[in-house]
Amino acid sequence: MPATHKLVVGAAPEGATDTDSAARAVREMFTSIAPRYDFLNHALSFNVDRLWWRRTARAFAEILAQPDARILDLCCGTGDMTFALRKQGGKRGPKILGADFSHAMLQRARAKSRDTLEQDGHIEIPNWIEADALYLPFPDQHFSLVTSAFGFRNLADYDAGLREIARVLRPGGECGILDFSEPDGLIGHLYRIYFRHVLPRVGTLLSGIRGPYAYLPDSVERFPQPQEMLDRMRRAGFREANWMPYTFGIAGLYRGIK
Repeated sequence: MPATHKLVVGAAPEGATDTDSAARAVREMFTSIAPRYDFLNHALSFNVDRLWWRRTARAFAEILAQPDARILDLCCGTGDMTFALRKQGGKRGPKILGADFSHAMLQRARAKSRDTLEQDGHIEIPNWIEADALYLPFPDQHFSLVTSAFGFRNLADYDAGLREIARVLRPGGECGILDFSEPDGLIGHLYRIYFRHVLPRVGTLLSGIRGPYAYLPDSVERFPQPQEMLDRMRRAGFREANWMPYTFGIAGLYRGIK
């Protein structure tokens, strides 16, 4: 029986046999590339990733303009999406919390916070917490907005992740998941050549570590297509679920309201 996205539970790095081992493998992978993570992200995406973060932050400008809102950036990595949210919120914006289960990634985020504070002491820097996206240490209905940029795809259980996001969102709160997809047509063909053959080799060469950049194209291919992802969001309790493609559909923003 051929594999389909409907059979996929979550991320499955090489050697993982269940959700626990998948989560451990993902954590180890990102810990290994943390020192070069930012440089490689920008280089391998030709800096387009910066545009995607800013565009996503602008999509939630209305919530970010509310000083009493609570914002969670999930699977925040080194904090680029978190900082984009902070910048969009401005000096009077809400408190923003970045969460990730990789200690090494959060160390990089905290270091970048110090740099931000030195450059502009008038903007409150984000807070950071080490936490597993499937078992968040927050009460029900706590946040106004939960985002995740290029991290949700690495969860060991996508549906459990969506349910956990829904749990911590207040009624009427919004979810925004920015992640890769596979475009159709000629763009898709060229993209797959780059993503499956060029990117892993360049990433491995520059980082000196093979695993993460061999895993990346596999994780994108495994991730649900937009329509299925929207169906999963609706089953998790999100209404008005929609997907906005970025850059010919190479990436896109999934939005939903609890």
